[in-house]
Amino acid sequence: MKKSTSAGLPVPGLHEQVLARIGPDVVAGVLVPGQVLRIEELEARYGVSRTVIREVVKVLESLQIVTSRRRVGLRVRPRGEWNLFDPRIIRWRLDGPDRPEQLRLLSELRRGIEPVAAQLAAKHATPEQCGKLTGAVIGMSVTGKAGDLEAYLTHDVIFHQVLLEASGNEMFAALAPVAAEVLTGRTHHDLMPAQPSAAAIRLHADVAQAVASGSPEQARRAMDDIVEESMDAMDQLFPASERV
Repeated sequence: MKKSTSAGLPVPGLHEQVLARIGPDVVAGVLVPGQVLRIEELEARYGVSRTVIREVVKVLESLQIVTSRRRVGLRVRPRGEWNLFDPRIIRWRLDGPDRPEQLRLLSELRRGIEPVAAQLAAKHATPEQCGKLTGAVIGMSVTGKAGDLEAYLTHDVIFHQVLLEASGNEMFAALAPVAAEVLTGRTHHDLMPAQPSAAAIRLHADVAQAVASGSPEQARRAMDDIVEESMDAMDQLFPASERV
């Protein structure tokens, strides 16, 4: 059982703390693909016991970031072999020098998925899901006007998660954690305006209304506008010349 802080927040276990250091080191290129590491090297580098390192290695193997061979050690795998959709890898890449490129890739993924999900949601969303979408938009409007970005983020994440689930496509629904990491990363890395755009909130309202009224093409167009607005904002922050 994890310990809690005085504020009631969980304190990460030691292996999670070390994972939060090793993972970013790998995605930032401090530990490069093809590099072979021994357990004792990692013990010394991160100042923890062999037991902790082995727990971390299990997670890294599950993410397909490293392979482990007895008497050889750990080999960092090429990026193309990583589980790139795992929220932890996305978070680590957004935390590091690869942020502009990761945002571009994720934005292109959203462009290909979310407008189609909105179109499908207009056909398959339940009354409960329609209510959640509308409630999320109301929450975004209230917290956006107040400039409370953390509260705004909560409602924004709910909106996109519900939309993907409402598509009726379980493959789209499985991408909800990815969408959440994108939105969270934009907020926590100060890539959002101090007060969210009223136009962006209106577009979310347009999607919710189109889904509720069973208007697939309207839902698709409105979601396409949301993604394009997000990509335009990224282009202003990170010109193409600054990306990998």
